[in-house]
Amino acid sequence: MAGTLTAADAVITLTVAGLFPSPVRIQGFSADNVYDSPNQALNETAMGVDGRLSAGFIYSPVDQNFTLQADSDSLDFFETLSDTMQQVRDTYFMNGNTTIPAQGKTYVMTRGVLVDFASLPTLNKIAAPRRALIRWQSIQAVPN
Repeated sequence: MAGTLTAADAVITLTVAGLFPSPVRIQGFSADNVYDSPNQALNETAMGVDGRLSAGFIYSPVDQNFTLQADSDSLDFFETLSDTMQQVRDTYFMNGNTTIPAQGKTYVMTRGVLVDFASLPTLNKIAAPRRALIRWQSIQAVPN
């Protein structure tokens, strides 16, 4: 591991079969947040009446919430994907990579879908950042 905490060198690319077959670099993130990802459920548990804990592995999707400045060129990617899905009334699956050189890791994202997207920016004194939620089938860490 490289040993620094910077997110400034992170590179995120996404592909969408039939729409964006070549990797598209996502950039133009908000000042304080590239993305967040809540914890993933790994086990279902049940406590028996005798006090014995039972557990079993479960599959669960992984959410990744991107936060993009209102002037980010990457909003075109999400707008095109959202608009196309609404026009054809179908889902497009995507794959992606998040490379974080400072951490010495790449995360491979598999079979994701755009679940939630702010179709237009909130307008205050200036346009506010917009969020896009991708739900992945899996994300695997691999060393750089």
